[in-house]
Order: sequence, then structure tokens, then C-alpha cells
Amino acid sequence: MTARRSPLLTLFLVTALGLFAVSCAGENSAESAEATSSPNTLTAAEQEAGWTLLFDGEDLSQWTGLGRDSIPRGHWQIEDGVLRKVETGEVPRAADGQPLEGGDIMTTDTYRNFELKLEWKTSKGGNSGIKYNVSDSLSTAHEPQYAALGFEYQLLDDKRHPDSEEPSHRAAGLYDLIPPNDQKSLKPVGEWNQARLVFRGNHGEHWLNGKKVVEYNLDTTEFDSLFAASKYADIAGFRTRRAGHIVLQDHGNDFWFRNIKIRELSAAE
Repeated sequence: MTARRSPLLTLFLVTALGLFAVSCAGENSAESAEATSSPNTLTAAEQEAGWTLLFDGEDLSQWTGLGRDSIPRGHWQIEDGVLRKVETGEVPRAADGQPLEGGDIMTTDTYRNFELKLEWKTSKGGNSGIKYNVSDSLSTAHEPQYAALGFEYQLLDDKRHPDSEEPSHRAAGLYDLIPPNDQKSLKPVGEWNQARLVFRGNHGEHWLNGKKVVEYNLDTTEFDSLFAASKYADIAGFRTRRAGHIVLQDHGNDFWFRNIKIRELSAAE
């Protein structure tokens, strides 16, 4: 025979479970609010680990226009602590779609061995990129003059931009070289994605939203073949450089960035 539960006990259990659920929801909400209420800051653990901010949400003092002595006016703006690449509309473009006016922005400092983190979100059909190991002089010696030449962590609206038809041109891929793997999980347009990039010695990694989606070594026969088949193959000095600027790409579309952080790493053994 099954014992009957008293109404008073049932009421107590229901109330207790309800309070627990509210408590958990409150904690999750608090964690979410904490994650988004103080962008462009470093935690104590990050400071101890050697991270520094490349963007504090207020100015671009650590950046300049590639091939320029200032940020391209009107093309890059700071809005409520977020760096926005402003839609350029109908402007002259190179054959690959990059604007001939405006242009990429780069860090004033160069980096050899580093780990980079940032958050990004795209507009519908948006295209941009994080370029690294970039030489200002090498880039400006080729057309378009204000577009960086360097390895690129691709940023893209995979669902709407035609570039996604080529696997190595999809978001988080090593542009024109290595497509992202099947661990990739891309947030919808309008939501923040987390990019992490490691470049040390001859080793590179691309991470997206906590998953490693690209890994490569420059000194392998596999990479030799990939590079020989890429758009970069005939650019002298492109692959052999091992220190350069970090670049955010102007591909003409609305794009947003925040929480841009970097730490220098010891040389690979």
C-alpha cells in the first residue's frame, strides 16, 4: 500500500523547489550580468597571467591605420565601449571586395609569440578578419594599399556571405589556407562570439567560443602544400616573417569588437 503524502508536506516541497529554482536563476542572471557589465577590463587572474588590454573602450591609443599615422576617420568609431567598423556603403573596392578607402587598423606594437582574445559580432552578411604577423611596409607595397597582408583569422556571417562557399574562407578558419573543423560553433548574427588566437614559434591555433577549430605548424610539408596553393604563395616575405602587428580588417561591413586582450608568450622550445 502506498503511503499518502500530507498536503502540508506537499506544499512544503513545492515551495522549497520553487525557491531553489529562483535562487539558481538569480545566480545565473548575476553571472551573466557580471560577464557583460564590465567589458574591456582585466580580471585579477588575467593581470597575474600577463594579459594587457589593447582596447579600453574609450580610445584607440594603441592602434593606428595601416599605412597611415591615424585611424581612418568615419570608418572606425567607439560606441558605448564597443569598437565599431562602420558600414562604408558604396565606396571604391579592390577585386577581392576590400575598400580602397578607409582601411584596416593595426596595433602600434608588434608581437612575435602571443595569445590574443577578443569578442566580435557581425551584421547580416558581414565580413572582417583578425590578421596577424603583419608588416606595414610589406602590406602597403601591394594593392589595395591600406589592406594588411598577414595570416588571417576569418570573421564572417557564414549563412549569408558568399565567401563561405569556400571552406577555408569560413568564420574562424585560417583564411585561404585551413578551414575550421567540425568542433566549430558559431553564434547567430547580432550575438557576441569569442575568438582566441595563439601564435608561438611555428605553431598556430584558432579557437572559437571555447573550441579549438584550427591548428597548424608552419614547418611541415602539409603546410608547404597549403601555402603553395593559396593566394599568398607569390608574396615574398609573407611566410618567413615571425613578428608583426595585429590587425582588424575593414572589409566594408558593419562589425563590432570588444574585450581585446593580449599576452606575450615565451618562445617555443
